[in-house]
Amino acid sequence: MLAKRIIPCLDIKDGQTVKGINFENLKNAGNPLELAKKYVEEGADELVFLDITATIENRNTLIDLVKKIAATINIPFTVGGGIKNADDVARLLEAGADKISINSSAVQNPDLIDNLALRFGSQCVVLAVDTNFYDNQWFVYVKGGREITKLTTLDWIKEAENRGAGEILLTSMANDGTKKGFAYELTANISENIQIPVIASGGAGTKEHFLDIFTKGKADAALAASIFHFGEIPIPTLKKYLKEKGLVLR
Repeated sequence: MLAKRIIPCLDIKDGQTVKGINFENLKNAGNPLELAKKYVEEGADELVFLDITATIENRNTLIDLVKKIAATINIPFTVGGGIKNADDVARLLEAGADKISINSSAVQNPDLIDNLALRFGSQCVVLAVDTNFYDNQWFVYVKGGREITKLTTLDWIKEAENRGAGEILLTSMANDGTKKGFAYELTANISENIQIPVIASGGAGTKEHFLDIFTKGKADAALAASIFHFGEIPIPTLKKYLKEKGLVLR
C-alpha cells in the first residue's frame, strides 16, 4: 500500500489565502507565505497553491508569489490556476513548482494533457476536477465551479488518465468548506476505476473524516484548507491519530 499523504491547500485571491463554502462567500485565511512555512514545519507532505480567479480573470498564475513560496519550502509543490499552455507550465516549473494542476484549460482542450505529459512527464501533470451532483450524475464543472460541462466525472477522469495525467485532484463542490466529511462514495468509485493516485478534496472537518477518506474512500491523499489555516486540526495531531489507527503515512 502506498503511504498516504496530507496536503494543505492555499486558495489564492488577490495575493491572499482565502476560503469559502461550496466555492462561495470567500473570507481571508491569512498570508500564504507564512502559512506555507508553518505547514512545512508541521510536517505536511505536499503543498498545493491554487490561484482561484486566474481563469475567470483571464490572466496567468501569480508567478512572483509562487517563487517566494517555492524558495521557503522543501516539500513537493503543486501550482494551478490560469494555466493555458506548455509555456505557462515551463514558467511555473522555473519558478519552483514541482507539479502543475490544470482544470478548465484541459476541458477546453484535452490535447493539452497529452502535450504536457509528453513534454514534462506524467508525474508533473495533476488534473483538477471540480464536480457536483446534478440530475442523478456527477458532472465536471469549470471556471472555478461556476459553469457545468457535459462531461460526467468518471468518464472525464478515465480519459485524462489515458492521455497521460499522473494524478487526480478531486473536489466535491457539494462538500467543499462544509466540514461534514469528504465525498466517500464518489472518491472510492474513482479510485477503483483508475490506476493513478487520487487526492480527495472538499469537506474535511474532523480527524475521523481523514480516516474515512483513506479507508472508505480509498484516496491516496487528502487535501484540506480551513481546518489547517485556522488551526482547528494541527497536522502533527492528525498524523499521530492516523498512525494510531494503523495507516501508513509518508
